[in-house]
Amino acid sequence: MSNMTADTPSMNDHETDVSSTTLSQKFYRAAWRWHFYAGLYVIPFLLVLAVTGLIMVYFNSIETRFGEKLYVTPRAEMVLPTEQQKAVAHAYPGSAITQYIPPSAADRTSLFTVNVDGVKNLVSVDPYTAKIVGSVEKDSTWFYFASDIHGSLLIGDLGDRLLEIAAGLTILLITTGLYLWWPRDGKGLKRALIPNLSGSGRSFWKELHVSIGFYISVILVFFLISGLSWTGIWGGKFVQAWSTFPAEKWDNVPLSDEVHGMMNDGAIKEVPWGIELTKMPLSGSDTGTIGIPEGYAINLNSMVVLARGIGFDKQFRINLPGSSTGVYTITADSWDGDTETPTNDRTVHVDQYTGKVLAEVGYEDYSLMAKSMAVGTALHQGDMGWWNTILNALTCLAVIFLCISGIIMWWIRRPKGAGRLVAPPLPQNLPLWKGAVFIMLLLSLAFPLVGLTLLGVLAIDLLVLSQLPFMKRAFN
Repeated sequence: MSNMTADTPSMNDHETDVSSTTLSQKFYRAAWRWHFYAGLYVIPFLLVLAVTGLIMVYFNSIETRFGEKLYVTPRAEMVLPTEQQKAVAHAYPGSAITQYIPPSAADRTSLFTVNVDGVKNLVSVDPYTAKIVGSVEKDSTWFYFASDIHGSLLIGDLGDRLLEIAAGLTILLITTGLYLWWPRDGKGLKRALIPNLSGSGRSFWKELHVSIGFYISVILVFFLISGLSWTGIWGGKFVQAWSTFPAEKWDNVPLSDEVHGMMNDGAIKEVPWGIELTKMPLSGSDTGTIGIPEGYAINLNSMVVLARGIGFDKQFRINLPGSSTGVYTITADSWDGDTETPTNDRTVHVDQYTGKVLAEVGYEDYSLMAKSMAVGTALHQGDMGWWNTILNALTCLAVIFLCISGIIMWWIRRPKGAGRLVAPPLPQNLPLWKGAVFIMLLLSLAFPLVGLTLLGVLAIDLLVLSQLPFMKRAFN
């Protein structure tokens, strides 16, 4: 977040008597050095995350995740969902219809997800005429493309791991930045909170860098933690594994080997985090409570009637059975923008043969971490209203500024004519170094990839870089 203050002793060359500095100055220089190293790695990733985040905020709030909004002319009555389903099946012979989304308003289209030779398409249907008015490949939209970059850099698990390391190192960047920002040498807190823009050059950029960095630090940590919960190692192997809703709570319900996460279509995570790893129930038993009364056909029409009868309104989704033992799943959650608040998240499973409700899980059933993730992801995506959209957009712009201003400050201060990257020098005889190593070991347990990366960088720094004469030089 910051570089050294003007009051900190100069480090103009390798002959500086580092051993004569105070303990506070040594820690300052060590924090600055780690701030430099963390920034060196995370800046490219933060720029990518901020730019893709802006794209996602735009389409999530202005357009839709599926592209442009499609409108229709309202009429007296809508065609039955099954008739719309037949029209889609006729237009895409041999395909599998996996999901139906009723119109979110009287002048909006119905949406069907159709699997055509392994490619997921979102088909828009006029609910008053059953005519198809649009179709888009789900992963080809700008929102899905940006989301794929945001989550994996388009390189799968490797990208996920690199981003997990970057997120953890950004937390280190924020921590060291706040330490460097903390007012010292007689400066008051007010002076630190309000940037002095009367200077020029590096001083001007530094004032903006430290102030903006301070003001978004808490928001940025929130974004990082909620994002880390989606990662493959810390999120998938540690946090999500012990925070998932236990399907065993559904009494006497036969369970499948498939999990809820298999309902995710394409690059976007559409299933709530807290149940993504929960096993799905099976159709074909006598269990469950009355859903669709006996004698009524069990199809998309009756599922919509059931959904509205048990409290689903406005926007919700119906996932169709994918096999002979699959279930109908009625769901509405903030992850998909269905509900206005995460506390209204709800998922209901219905037997495809008996029409009985087999299982239900809502926000109140989530674990504490899952509840936090439900709220956190809604805020992360900007789903809580216009204030949330504006806050997220400003945060993305602030992150971009911090990255660019950090590069500019380094460029101004770099060794003239050196033609190399030079980190702030490592203080000699730094006390309590064992404590720092212990903290990194704890980080290795909490954030495995981040901790191991820090230990590796520390080893290279102490054993290699700090021993090279030209790497010991500071820059003006």
